[in-house]
Amino acid sequence: MQVYLETERMRLRRFTANDAELLIDLDSDPEVMRYISGGTPSDPVRIRTRTMPSILKDYEKGERYGMWVAELKSNGDFIGWFHFWPSKAEPHDIEVGYRLRRAFWGQGLATEGTLALIRKGFDQYGLARIVARTLKANLASQRVMEKAGMRYVEGADYFEAGHPGSPPAVWYEITRNAEPSRGPG
Repeated sequence: MQVYLETERMRLRRFTANDAELLIDLDSDPEVMRYISGGTPSDPVRIRTRTMPSILKDYEKGERYGMWVAELKSNGDFIGWFHFWPSKAEPHDIEVGYRLRRAFWGQGLATEGTLALIRKGFDQYGLARIVARTLKANLASQRVMEKAGMRYVEGADYFEAGHPGSPPAVWYEITRNAEPSRGPG
């Protein structure tokens, strides 16, 4: 197991080809997928044939960025995943994101992982800015971003390119000069 990052309560490790079922299970919960696909589960065949190979191929680019399995340190339970990679939207800053199993919502784990990735980005990689995005209606994710010290970027609301009729999304950022909060609260 190749650990990318450890926090107080969890570890982030590389995905393996055997982890496809974890993603399928996570993406089969309509509440988890509510702000991603309107509650429609991801296609298991697509996860096995496209998503997993893409995640594994990204590791060939190095250790710096990618998508990682999040597990509880205490017992190895699958929490979900975190990503830290170049944003698909301009100006292509590094983006932090996550998807957690519903059983782990409201425990501060999304904030804990996001903060750890922000610190790693600034302290180890010397990044100047880190961004995150979510749908405007996803207030819980916006609170996570704010608890992690990120700020809403006024006037940066947008619609996902290539998705006609998609709901509005919001943009958050934190710069190296800003001090992230130390956790929930």
